[in-house]
Amino acid sequence: MYALLFRFVLRRMDPERAHHLAFRVIRLLPGFLRGLSRPHPSLAVDALGLRFASPFGLAAGFDKEASGIRGLGVLGFGHVEVGTITAVPQPGNPKPRLFRLVADRAVVNRMGFNNAGAEAAAERLARERRRRGRPIIGVNIGKSRVVAVEDALDDYLASTRLLAPLADYLVVNVSSPNTPGLRGLQELDRLAPLLEAVRDAAEGVPVLVKIAPDLTDEQVLRIAALCVDLGLPGLVATNTTLSRAGLRSDPAEIAAAGEGGLSGAPLAARSIEVLRLVRRAVPDDFVVISVGGVDTGKDVAERLAAGATLVQGYTAFLYRGPFWARGINSVLRSAASG
Repeated sequence: MYALLFRFVLRRMDPERAHHLAFRVIRLLPGFLRGLSRPHPSLAVDALGLRFASPFGLAAGFDKEASGIRGLGVLGFGHVEVGTITAVPQPGNPKPRLFRLVADRAVVNRMGFNNAGAEAAAERLARERRRRGRPIIGVNIGKSRVVAVEDALDDYLASTRLLAPLADYLVVNVSSPNTPGLRGLQELDRLAPLLEAVRDAAEGVPVLVKIAPDLTDEQVLRIAALCVDLGLPGLVATNTTLSRAGLRSDPAEIAAAGEGGLSGAPLAARSIEVLRLVRRAVPDDFVVISVGGVDTGKDVAERLAAGATLVQGYTAFLYRGPFWARGINSVLRSAASG
């Protein structure tokens, strides 16, 4: 049913408008479908001092404002990473800024961290934490566009102080390609003091860092080693890519989409490479959240077998529809029992 809806209706609709319409429905779900897609207890995973109902969760970028957490939990996601949230409210980049590449089951986005700011998100998160039955909440924070890269540390700390007390875990996003200068924060001389300061300001809330797939293997290993040295419990790998290599979509369609981060199926191979690279270099109890190109339950099982502690997806949600997480959980349960 969803495949037909996508093919004949949603595919013809502006992607960002379709997202907002779907999100309105998701926000209503807790009142109608409570417990419909709750993961089986056998899928629970202990990580970061938390108990995740399923190893599969929703990556940052879908719920930018922390306003649909319970509805997404109803759909079967074991955790929801909200954001990216910035200290200063910002509208993001000019529209259009979200494009489908259907032949590649991919998306190009240059959203630019559009969000109402950390104070508004804190109010919503405070309400969510008081409600029962919610999934684990990760909070992804990024640099405000109006803040110079040289002043990024104080900007991240402003978000940390507001949001860490309301998060189950916190993710420092230094890898989005859509904020000028942001990826430069992955250089160790800038990253080390940033992560150390956020770690201290978070006061015991687990802090992870999200890295780009476009880093060299050597850079990935250096960041993984830094996380271990700083006592961080894990990292998220990977964000969207700037690469357009190997795409099957019409070159004119790719050119029309323009600049931005590519997500979806084309990212899978590099994401798995980074996962395996990190897993070999870190202690067994170091948490690796693998994201990028995840589509099916088999994909999630492959990431777990390759050493992922948890797995996230996002782009395939747009192609698979509302029962995507439920289906993945069903496959994982069948694999575990078989």
